[in-house]
Amino acid sequence: MADLLIAGKSVASATGQRFLRANPCSGTIVTSAAAAGEEDVEAAACAAAAVFPHWSRTTPQQRKTILEKAADLLSARADDLAAVMLVETGATSQWCHFNVELAVRVLREAADCAGDVSPPDMATLGLGGGSVAIRQPAGVCLAIAPWNAPILLAVRSFAYAIAWGNTVILKSSELCPATQRLLGDVMADAGLPAGVLNILSNAPEDARRIVEALIAHPVVRRVNFTGSTRVGRMIAEMAARHLKRCLLELGGKAPLIVLADADLDEAADAAVFGAFFNQGQICMSTERIIVEDAVADAFLARMIERARPLKSGDPSIGHMPLGALISTDAGRRLTTLIEDAVTRGAVLRIGGAAYGAMMDATIVDGVTSSMRLYREESFGPIAAILRVADAEEAVTVANDCDYGLSGAVFSRDLERALDIALRVETGIMHINGATVADEPAMPFGGVKASGYGRFGGASAIDEFTELRWITRAAGGKTYPI
Repeated sequence: MADLLIAGKSVASATGQRFLRANPCSGTIVTSAAAAGEEDVEAAACAAAAVFPHWSRTTPQQRKTILEKAADLLSARADDLAAVMLVETGATSQWCHFNVELAVRVLREAADCAGDVSPPDMATLGLGGGSVAIRQPAGVCLAIAPWNAPILLAVRSFAYAIAWGNTVILKSSELCPATQRLLGDVMADAGLPAGVLNILSNAPEDARRIVEALIAHPVVRRVNFTGSTRVGRMIAEMAARHLKRCLLELGGKAPLIVLADADLDEAADAAVFGAFFNQGQICMSTERIIVEDAVADAFLARMIERARPLKSGDPSIGHMPLGALISTDAGRRLTTLIEDAVTRGAVLRIGGAAYGAMMDATIVDGVTSSMRLYREESFGPIAAILRVADAEEAVTVANDCDYGLSGAVFSRDLERALDIALRVETGIMHINGATVADEPAMPFGGVKASGYGRFGGASAIDEFTELRWITRAAGGKTYPI
């Protein structure tokens, strides 16, 4: 059971309606969740707005203490949260626990950032009058979190906002409502006052209506969304109509460039991890491996050797290298991408079509611009091999993409690698490392169709605060009229 969290209370929806979530592996119903309606949106918004004046005036130390306690509790409850996440999403136990570990780090980093926003006082302006720029909490923030890393990305969506004195409405994913609802219990047990974090779940068919109502609500001042580019465009349009700032972390199609002088073993290790961890269902997943012709065969042999054992299975039965896709529909879409590529001349090296929500590690060689796999985000365990003549062509191919979130380049010549990293159009680039990486203190976000704005530490402060100019006149000021 997963109810709504409004004003510190666990409640059913105003209509009493619920929706069901099934395990993608077995099809067994695992969650019954409250289906929020417009009355619940109003209640959550009013609860967040009512407590904002108090919460925004708390001291940084008070907010820091709560966030640190929440990190401790989340760590202590790792097994419980991972167990719920596993059955709702079909992810492996390893990925579930990895989610908790990173979310704990995010809470600790947010706690350390709490002092960046403090209630102002007259001493700030000095005794003789003065002028100062200050940051204040923005107000009620709407956070919309995805299913693929439901603990980590939900925590990221509200932790910094709360650290800087805002209140939050978290709209959970329809695919993992129980997982994300548990985070409300963690925060409440850590001492977060009622109403600072409210959590709404909704039936899949109601998603657009509920999101529109939340964005349109007068008390909502900021919106952050992590998810697909398709939905992100809708969120941006809704927010723009109401002149509300939006932080969007959207899709990706990360390139990993392997130059002829690269350490091929290290590159293969990073490529396999980046392409297949969490079944490739990560926004930073390595989707395009761009490799110089001179070493392509040698690199591919190493990658195939490492990827061959990565089989998919139900993680609730036992340890599996790969878990399930989020749905059978995802499997069907991936199968069509592979079929299109093979029909147009690509070669399937290992893996292949999905079977239900299961799909083994798949490598498709010889992908070209005529294929859907070249441009479309797969969000599955498919690594596309793109062969190029040289480094210049590698950069051109890497940038021939609508997305621009993460990327990587492998070369023993670090100056050359840095030059390429600076020329690839992504928000994040790694030299001799995987495209999948996270560091809570670093600015996280993309360019082009991967969104705009940045999560992560102090770099996110502009997303969740208002920068204001305050003056104090010393007296005796004259005016022209």
